[in-house]
Amino acid sequence: MTRLKADQRHAVRFALNGKPVEGEAEPRMLLSDFLRHQLGATGTHVGCEHGVCGACTVVVDSMLTRSCLTLAAQVDGCELRTVEGLAPSADRLGVLQQAFRRNHALQCGFCTAGILMSLDHYLARNPAPTEAEIRDLLSGHICRCTGYTPIIQAALEAAAELDSSKKETSDARSRQQLHRQRRARSSCDCAGRRRSAPDLPAMVRQYLRTGRIVRPPRPQARRSRRHVACRTAGKPRRCTGPASSRGS
Repeated sequence: MTRLKADQRHAVRFALNGKPVEGEAEPRMLLSDFLRHQLGATGTHVGCEHGVCGACTVVVDSMLTRSCLTLAAQVDGCELRTVEGLAPSADRLGVLQQAFRRNHALQCGFCTAGILMSLDHYLARNPAPTEAEIRDLLSGHICRCTGYTPIIQAALEAAAELDSSKKETSDARSRQQLHRQRRARSSCDCAGRRRSAPDLPAMVRQYLRTGRIVRPPRPQARRSRRHVACRTAGKPRRCTGPASSRGS
């Protein structure tokens, strides 16, 4: 690790919610202060500053991290996710956020950002958690308002909704893949080779060349002509023509 001078500010560059950001920080500056004061990402709250309350929780390189115990210089070149990155757009909440809203899983909201980040990270890796597992996860967060019960209900509801949407997406992809396979099989001949222009039927090649369709004579018509020729020859042998024309 590069040794930084304590009396100088150093450039810190990383990706925040998918966007590159940069700023300057002293070696002793905490990540929580850097996010709030240097970058304006005030969704990350600062509570105990001892890593106990969990309000400052963020995700650094796919790992849950207490930003009050992490130096800003340590995340140089990393990928960070904060509570601002949970919503798919500015006017629409994410699935977990909507579940919190429906179940009234927040009151003062000071601890909510950290809890949302921990639950989002956990549900992405455990799509079907039990209530005991959710309670164990929330043991790393302090909430003095809700009593945790609505938070647990919101987490279980969001997990069920996310799991259902994943199954629907998987089914849709399977149907699309099956449709592509059927189309690929229909465009190939019996030997498994893709049909090219010389392999097309003669009628189609004629149409491509002249713009007209020349239909071949029907097999039944050819049999009828043979039957007529047999009758006009005056031969006493039995005719083998089609049954429909024997009486004529």
